[in-house]
Amino acid sequence: MNHLSGMDAMFLHIESPEMPMHIGSLNVLDLPPGYTGDFYEDAKKMMSERLHLAAVFTRKLELMPFDLADPIWVEDEDIDIDYHVRHVTLPKPGTNRQLQQYVARLHSSLLDRSRPLWEVFIIDGLKSGQVALYTKVHHAGIDGQAGVAVAKAIFDLAPTGRVIKPPRPRARHNRYQLGIAELASAAARNAVRQYAKLIRMAPSMARAVRDVVVPEKDEHGKRQWSLPDVKVFAPRTLLNTAITNQRSFAGRMIPLAETKFIAKTFGVTLNDVVMGTTAGALRRYLREYDDLPDKPLVAAVPVSLRAQGDESANNQVSMLRMSLGTDVADPVERLKVIHESSDAGKAMMSRVKTVIPSDFPMLGSPWLVSGIASLLGRSRLANVVPPFANLIISNVAGIPVPLYYAGASVACYYPVSIPAHSMALNVTVQSYNGRLDYGLIACRRTLPDVNDLGDYLLAEHQTLLARAQAHEKESENVKAPAPAMIESAPPATTVTRSRGKTERKLKLVADTAAAPRKRAAARTRRAG
Repeated sequence: MNHLSGMDAMFLHIESPEMPMHIGSLNVLDLPPGYTGDFYEDAKKMMSERLHLAAVFTRKLELMPFDLADPIWVEDEDIDIDYHVRHVTLPKPGTNRQLQQYVARLHSSLLDRSRPLWEVFIIDGLKSGQVALYTKVHHAGIDGQAGVAVAKAIFDLAPTGRVIKPPRPRARHNRYQLGIAELASAAARNAVRQYAKLIRMAPSMARAVRDVVVPEKDEHGKRQWSLPDVKVFAPRTLLNTAITNQRSFAGRMIPLAETKFIAKTFGVTLNDVVMGTTAGALRRYLREYDDLPDKPLVAAVPVSLRAQGDESANNQVSMLRMSLGTDVADPVERLKVIHESSDAGKAMMSRVKTVIPSDFPMLGSPWLVSGIASLLGRSRLANVVPPFANLIISNVAGIPVPLYYAGASVACYYPVSIPAHSMALNVTVQSYNGRLDYGLIACRRTLPDVNDLGDYLLAEHQTLLARAQAHEKESENVKAPAPAMIESAPPATTVTRSRGKTERKLKLVADTAAAPRKRAAARTRRAG
């Protein structure tokens, strides 16, 4: 049996109708020139031929009795492709705004837990003649990096596609559900393994905690003990409320090369520029509502715990809190504050990253976690409890080359993620083919005008770009040699030579004029 890890299962336990826990993406596709086929049927056929390439497409949940333990993954032997791949036509005029509003509505509904936890929508009716692809997959099955691996299964690097080998035949067990006794014994065995794993990790975890808490020795061999300056809570804003299941969504694109230029010019990372751009947009947005706090906003930033090359379809992620410096008016100075906060957070994460458990025992507690999550939303506690962070910002390294889906060219790759109670806004960024695609998803009741925030994000990028270009121009002027004030002025060595010649000439003239007097004086001395 394939047990969910403790972290994977947590996304199931905290899910509620107000807070669906699936992630997705919106791709706008350019159909091949002269295409006259039925793209929905082509997409459905292509998906059915590739389901075996990613485990998330073929496995479903088997729940434990009374939710006493985490569920397990089992193979679904009867996948209904017509249910999972659906067709939608937008009403006229079929604008991009309509597309994004419809995606927000689709993203607000829960996935059916009796089936594999994914859905694909082919959306046509766009006035541009393009077709859109919206996908959503439950976070219990994948995180951001695992999502890139899933994308590699369904997208191609050429419009002609590729040859996909069919799956190996498997014996059908014709079992829709496992027995209670079988599930209970499997849960108990898995809990024992999880406890044993935690016990083995205990010494490493203790050393990691010591490295964080105990300061290093100075040059005199002493430790300078002091209380850490840790801000547990973020300032409260209109973003920090209990959310509903209504969603608003906006996608925006920024050239990757421009973002890299800003980062290089100011000596920061690309992720710092993403944070700085978002921070500037939020500062402007909150000032419009007279809701900008004196203290800086704090972002919750997912951090991958994956080893290099690990593409397993599960969650290996932790969370880092980062200051956005929104109390700083100057965008470049704000970028420096963000860079310092990011470096401090990364330094701490590097010391504990290898011992953060992604799997932990939950025997007997899933129903308790679900109850607490439901209480947090329905009691509106998020409206009064100080927030842990103001919003979620995630930067996912995507695919740097053009992609194709069922022969159509992928024009954009907007991520669609998860807002949460007390963090009603999620900004996720994914790089794709020389661009950074921003996906802003929010509770519609809290941020109905999320498109305005998206426009402010573009404006803040232009501000940083202009500052970077001005900074580069100033640097070039400083490096260039200063022009001569008087072009006819001879070099210093020439002046010295000229002065020497003049002095020698004057001395010769003086000696010539004085010669008769010297001869007369000499004759007088001889006569005397």
